[in-house]
This record gives sequence, C-alpha cells and structure tokens, in this order.
Amino acid sequence: MQVKTSVLLLLTILCFLSYISFALNQEGLYLQRMKLSLSDPSGFLSGWSDRDPDPCNWTGVTCNGQGSVVSVILTGASLSGSFPISLCRLPSLSKLSLSNNDINSSLPLSISSCRNLAYLDLSQNLLAGPLPSTLSDLHFLRYLNLEGNSFSGEIPATFGLFRQLESLTLTENLLDRTIPAVLGNITSLKKLALAYNPFSQGELPPELGNLTNLEYMWLADCNIVGSIPDSFGGLRRLKNLDLSNNGLTGRIPSVLSQLKSIVQVELYNNSFTGTLALSWSNLTNLRRFDASMNSLIGPIPEELCELPLESLNLFENKLEGLIPESIAKSPNLYDLKLFRNELTGSLPRELGKNSALQTLDVSYSNLSGEVPEFLCHNGALEEIVLINNAFSGKIPTNLGECRSLRRVRLGANRFYGEIPPLFWGLPHVYLLDLYENSFSGNISHLIYGAKNLSTLNISNNKFSGGIPNEIGSLDSLVEFLAHDNELGGEIPSPIVNMKQLGRLDLSNNDLSGGIPKGIQSMKQLNELNLANNRLSGHIPDELGNLMVLNYLDLSKNNFSGEIPLSLQNLKLNELNLSSNLLSGDIPPLFANGVYKDSFLGNPGLCVHNSGLCNPRQGKTSRVFSWILRSIFIIAGLVFLVGLVWFLLKYKKLEKIKNGSTITKWTSFHKLGFSEFEISYCLKEANVIGRGASGKVYKVILSNGETVAVKKLHERPNNNENDSNSFGSDKHEFEVEVETLGKIRHKNIVRLWCCCITGSCKLLVYEYMPNGSLGDLLHSNKKRLLDWPIRFKIALDAAEGLSYLHHDCVPPIVHRDVKSNNILLDEDFGAKISDFGVAKVVKAANRGVESMSVIAGSCGYIAPEYAYTLRVNEKSDIYSFGIVILELITGKSPIDPEFGEKDLATWVCTKLDQHGIGQVVDPELDSRFNEHICRVLDIGLLCTSSLPINRPSMRRVVNMMQELSATMPCEQEKDGKIFPSF
Repeated sequence: MQVKTSVLLLLTILCFLSYISFALNQEGLYLQRMKLSLSDPSGFLSGWSDRDPDPCNWTGVTCNGQGSVVSVILTGASLSGSFPISLCRLPSLSKLSLSNNDINSSLPLSISSCRNLAYLDLSQNLLAGPLPSTLSDLHFLRYLNLEGNSFSGEIPATFGLFRQLESLTLTENLLDRTIPAVLGNITSLKKLALAYNPFSQGELPPELGNLTNLEYMWLADCNIVGSIPDSFGGLRRLKNLDLSNNGLTGRIPSVLSQLKSIVQVELYNNSFTGTLALSWSNLTNLRRFDASMNSLIGPIPEELCELPLESLNLFENKLEGLIPESIAKSPNLYDLKLFRNELTGSLPRELGKNSALQTLDVSYSNLSGEVPEFLCHNGALEEIVLINNAFSGKIPTNLGECRSLRRVRLGANRFYGEIPPLFWGLPHVYLLDLYENSFSGNISHLIYGAKNLSTLNISNNKFSGGIPNEIGSLDSLVEFLAHDNELGGEIPSPIVNMKQLGRLDLSNNDLSGGIPKGIQSMKQLNELNLANNRLSGHIPDELGNLMVLNYLDLSKNNFSGEIPLSLQNLKLNELNLSSNLLSGDIPPLFANGVYKDSFLGNPGLCVHNSGLCNPRQGKTSRVFSWILRSIFIIAGLVFLVGLVWFLLKYKKLEKIKNGSTITKWTSFHKLGFSEFEISYCLKEANVIGRGASGKVYKVILSNGETVAVKKLHERPNNNENDSNSFGSDKHEFEVEVETLGKIRHKNIVRLWCCCITGSCKLLVYEYMPNGSLGDLLHSNKKRLLDWPIRFKIALDAAEGLSYLHHDCVPPIVHRDVKSNNILLDEDFGAKISDFGVAKVVKAANRGVESMSVIAGSCGYIAPEYAYTLRVNEKSDIYSFGIVILELITGKSPIDPEFGEKDLATWVCTKLDQHGIGQVVDPELDSRFNEHICRVLDIGLLCTSSLPINRPSMRRVVNMMQELSATMPCEQEKDGKIFPSF
C-alpha cells in the first residue's frame, strides 16, 4: 500500500512538471512555427531549437517574470517571407520589431489579433498592398513604424480610432490619396511622419491642429497645396515642422509665432510669398529656419535674427533691405545662406565673432561694404561666397590665416588692394575665384602651399609683377585664368609641370619672352590663350603634340619665324595668330577660308605655292601661275569624281554593313583624325564594351592616338513613355552631346566629337586604358585595386559629381552614377562618363524635377526616385554611396548573396551581426581597416533612406579630403617612408 501511494505521488509530480513544461514550451511552439514560415539565409534563428526548450533564452526574445514572451526583436536578420501571424498567438507580446528585413506580401487584417502590442516596427521591408484598417484594433499600440515599404492606396479612416498611439511613421511608401482629416483625432500623437509619399494633391487638413501633444511633424514632398491652416497655432508642443518640397502658397502664417516650443522649421521649396512678418520673439527655442526657394519679399525680420539660430537659409527669394546686425550675436550660427535675393547694405560687422561660422553665401544680391574681419574668428569657416555684389575694400589680413577655408568666391565685386600673402597658399582651398575686381600687387610665392587648388581665376584685375615659379607645383590645378591684368616678365618655365591643367588664359597682360620649353608635357591642355602680350621668339613645334588642344590664340604679340607644320595635327576649332611678325608659308591645311582671319597682320606670310606672298610679282607671272593652278584643280576634280564613283561601285556592301555615310560631324576639341577614319574602324574585333544603347569600340588612329567610340543604335521611336526610351525629353545622343560638349573638368570624361550616320550615331571620347571601375573591380584584375587606389578613385569621382552639382550653371544631375560609368586612365585616375540620361536642373524647378519614367541602373537607384520620379542631386549622392560600398566590399550592387536586399541593406545587416570583418573585401590589406571604416561611414551616410539626411557632394568631397591626410603610409623603401598614393 505504501509503495502504491509512493508511485501515485510520483506520477502526480511528473504530470505536474509535464504540465508546467508544456505551458512554458507552448510559446516556443508558436515561435518555432514562425521560424518555419520564414526564410533565414543568414542562420539568425539557428539558436531557436528543441535543445533549449525555454524560448526566453532565444536570440531576440525577451520574457517577463512569469516566463511569458513580451518582446521579439529581429532587426536586420535577413528574414524573408510573409508576415508571421503566428506571433499574434503569444498572449503577452507587447513589442515586435522585424525592421530591415525582407518581409513581403501584404499585411493581413488578422494582425488585429496581436491585441497586446504596444510597439510595432515593420520598417524597411517589402510589404505591399493597402494598410490594414484593423490596425486601430490594437488598442494598446503606442508606436507604429511602417516606413520604407510599398504600401499603397489610402490611409484608412479607422486610423482615427487610435487612442494611445504616440508615433505614426509612414514615410517612403506609395500612398496616393490625400492626407485624411481623421488623423487629427489621434490626440495622443507626438510624432507624425508621412513624408515622401505620392499623395494626391490636396490641402493640409485643419484637423491636424487638434494634435496638441504633437512634437514632430514631417510632411515633406507630400504634394500639399494651399496654405498652412490657422489651427496649427494650437500645436504648442511642436518642436520640428517640416513641410518642404510642396506647393504651399500665400504668406508664412503668423500662427507659427505661437509655436513656442519650435526648434526647427523647414519650409523650403514651396511658393510662399509676402513678408516674414511674424512675432519671432516668442520662438526662443528656434535653432534652424529654412524658407529658401520661395517668393518671399520684404526685409529679414530683426526678431528672427535675434534668436539663437544655428542655421538660417533664406536663399532664392525676393528679400530686400538690410541683413540685421543681430544675426552676428547668435552663439550657435554656423550656416548662413541668403544668396539670390535683393538685399542691400553690408554684412554685419561682427559676423563670425560669436559663433563658429562654417558657410556664408550671399551671392547674387546687391550687398556692399567691406568683408567683416571676424568671419574666421573661430577657425571654422569653410565656404565664403560673395560673387556678384558690390563689396569693396580689402580682404582682411586674418583671412589669410583661415586654414579651414575650402571654397572662396569673391568675383564680380569692387574689392581693391593687395591680397594677403598667406591667402594665396591656403592648403585646403580648391576654388579661388577673384575675377572682375580691382585687386593689385603680386601673386605671392606662397602659392605653392595651395596643393588642393583646382581652379584659380584672378582675371579682370590689376595684378602686376611676374607669375611666380611656384605656380608649377600646383599638381591639381585644372584652370588658371589671369587674363586682363598687368602681369609682366616671362611665363615661368615650371608651368609646364602642371599635368592636369586644361585651360590657361594669360591674355591681355604685359608678358614677354617666349612660350616655355616642354609645353608638350601638358597633355590635358585644351585652351591656350596668350593674346595681346609682348611675347616673342618662335612658336614652338611642341604645340603640335598637344592633341587635346582645342583653342589657340597667340595674336597681338611679337612672334616671328615660320608657323610650325605640326600645328596641322591639331585641327583647332579656334586659331588666331594674327598681328605678329610671322613669315614663310602658311601650312597647307590652314590655307583655306575657314582660317582666313587667323593670320591677318603678318606681312611676311605667304600662301604655299601661290603668287600671293610677293606683291611685286609681275602680271605675266601671275597669269601663268593662275593657269597652272587651274590645270591642277581640274585634274584633281576629275580624279576625285573617279574615286567617288569607284567607292560607290565597289564598296556598296561594306557601306550597308557599316551604316550610311556620315551626314553630320561636330567637334568640341581640335582633332587629329577624320570622321571617315572613325567609321571604317568600327569592327567587331574592336568592341570593348556593350550596353543597352549600343557598343563601345577601341579605335587606334593612323596618327597613333587611341579613342573610344560609342555607337548608339537608332531607336524605333523616341516616346518617353515607351519602355525602350531613355526616360528624358531628348534622345540620349542629344543629351550627351549638349552636356559633355561644354564641360571641362579633370574628373569628367572628354567628348572629342560626335557624328551622325544614316543608321546610328557616334560619340568619340578620350580613351581610358583601364576601362570602367565596374569591369575592373568585378573581374580577376581586382587585385590591381589596392585600398589607396580605390580611395583615390572614390575621391576623383566625388570631385567630378561635386563639379556637376555645385559649379555648373545650371547644375547637372547625372541620374546614372554607377561603377561602370566611372572610367579609369593609365594612372587609375577616375572620370565620370555616360551622360545620356543627365538632366539640367532648371532654376524654375528649384532643384527638383519630375520624370515620367525611371532612369538609372538597378541597384543604384535611390528609393525615393523609384516611386516619386522626382530627381535632384540627392539621387546621384545615393548612387555614389553605392559605389563607395562596392569599392569597400568588392561586391556588385546586385548579388545572389543579398537575396532580395540591396547592397546598402546587406552591409548594414552584416555590420550589425558580424562587424566590419564580414563587410570589407578580403583582397584589401587589413592595415587600412581603420581608414576603410571611416570611408564606409561616408558611404552609409550617402545611402541614407531619407534624402534629407544625405550630405551634399561638396560636403562628401570635404570629408574625403580630410581622410586623405590620414591614409597609412607604405613600408619603408630605401630608408624613406612613402605614402600609399
């Protein structure tokens, strides 16, 4: 009996323990069911197994004191599949995050069964379809984030039934109805973010003014029109208001002055008009105010400038009057942009004294007075842009000690006096623009310190003295413009060391001596203008070796001797040797009507084999000469007619094969080859690349020069809505010709010429021996690209894009930035190419332009561009960020390893899970890892899903230039330390 009792008690205990075990593991079964329903390529859920029956120990799972699951956090786990509705059977689940995965299909209505959820984050997935109307049944929900999916349709009216919701984020989806008024019923809301959705055009619902607890409202790019409702004055707790990139009109309402908690106001790129007549004194917390690119008029309010602002952007308006002195008292001001207004008066005298000012741009206004002496008082000033005003006086001496400066534009003003010597040698300045002033004095020898200088424009001033020899040490200089000054002495011989120089204009000075020897080493020289000086001696035969020279003007000098025959190699578009002392025969190629004005004022010149060089020649001799010339001309015509007939008779088959004869030929540089030589070299054996629009050929010309020829096939139609169209208003050919034909930059590929045949169109470029970055990086030649070279490529490409975005007028958006469109020369210098879908950003569009179809390449297209079709420079910046990630990882943007992710998402996931070691290309030397990590940060910043968070290309260049100084050195060679590049 006692034994039976003991056995019975033991069975009871076992059953109880079994019951407890079953109760604890039931939630594990639900989680296991979820695991089985999803694809887990990275093995993130591998620890969810029967070996550990307690789910509280599983990755991403948190339990309460009773052992019940309350939280499942699986962010960036590379999971894919439908939403795991089995999670809703967890009775205590209050927090669920599946963000940054590949959860797809639609979000089921049955999600309302997750009744205890207070936190739901499904952002950055592939969810599509309508937003479930049942989400409002989650009565405890406080946080809802569905950003970065593909939800479409309307925001359900049931969303107005939320009672505890504090944060609603629906940015970057495909919601296409109007913003519903029912959102004003969610009075518990603290954050409302609906930006970057293609909403139907509509006004701001006045009901949103009922959100009295709201702190953050982000409605950028939501197709909003009309005015800001007066009811918004009730948003007393609002800290951040962003209504940028919409169609709002009317005055900026006075209700904003009631928002006493406001910190940041973004109203740029709307159509606001009228004055800024608000009671700004109430907004004591305001730090950033941006109402640029509107039509505001009147003065800048004194009250606004008295606030402790960090950033004030009011550019591209119609503001007038004075800039208040009070703006200089702000202790936090680092960014002041007021350009393209109608402002008058002077800059505040103490501007920069009380804050670390970084950017000042007041260009294209009517400002006058002197440059304030305190602009760089705190050593942070990077950009000063004052062009096209009426500033006067001298440049403050202390600006010469401002080593943080990078971009200086003081042109088209009334400055005078000498430039501070140290100002010439600022080490980080890449653009120094002093044109059209009254500056005097010498160019300082200290200019050798300006190692980063790319453009130096001192034209139309009163500079005197000689050009210092130190100018030759500026390896990065692309443009040197010093025309219309009083410079004297000889052109310094070290100037030929500037291998990147593309444009040299020293015309209208008082220079003497000859053209320096060794000028043939300036292989990139495209324009040489030395007109109206006192230069003498012979024109060097070496000029004929500058194969990219397009413009040559040596007029109004004292050059003597014969014209070198080698100049015939150049086929210059512009040649002017007039008003010199030249003698001898004019080279035969130039003895025609095209160059009839190129040799005027040289009495000693003769036309080769004609009677035109000796005015005392007798009448009989002239008649005899004319008869001989006529005979030769007739004989030549007979020969040519016979040759044409022969070609038409026997070359008909080859003509059909290669396309019709060339009907139009346009050159942008002086060329050493003919159109016919190009067309006959387009053979299949010479193909070096293929693309959607045609083939690229390598052509070695008879003069030994190599060029690349892109052959664009004619499209059946040029309808922009056609899937085969280029997605622009013009054919790719016309766009590329218009864009590249006028660009001159060391990091933009040169377009030599273009021609049209009957069946195709040809674009002739400079040949880049190392091909495209994409081909090299993703082939067995990748080992040639060590980290210093990859970093140099990234920096070169960034400078090229920065030129397009910031220094072209008007700016240009490339729209197809990718590794295959970055070409590499023999030294792995990078140049941006392929402008077939580039877009000129018109001022009327305020930096944003809508396309009717998507242009770009898969893997590089910015997320907002894919669904809004609105293009600006931020789209290029995203694509450039992908290129940086390519250089670091060695992987293509589209790779089976990523699953349905893109490269940026894959990198973020790997960093979160495994660290930098799983991201960096194993081919790269590990001693560069710290430097690579810092460049990776820039790449991730550029690929931010929110365009507003991406830096400008100018800022990217600045960051990368700062990193170039931190590149580790290679090991010692012969007792010396050498940098890696």
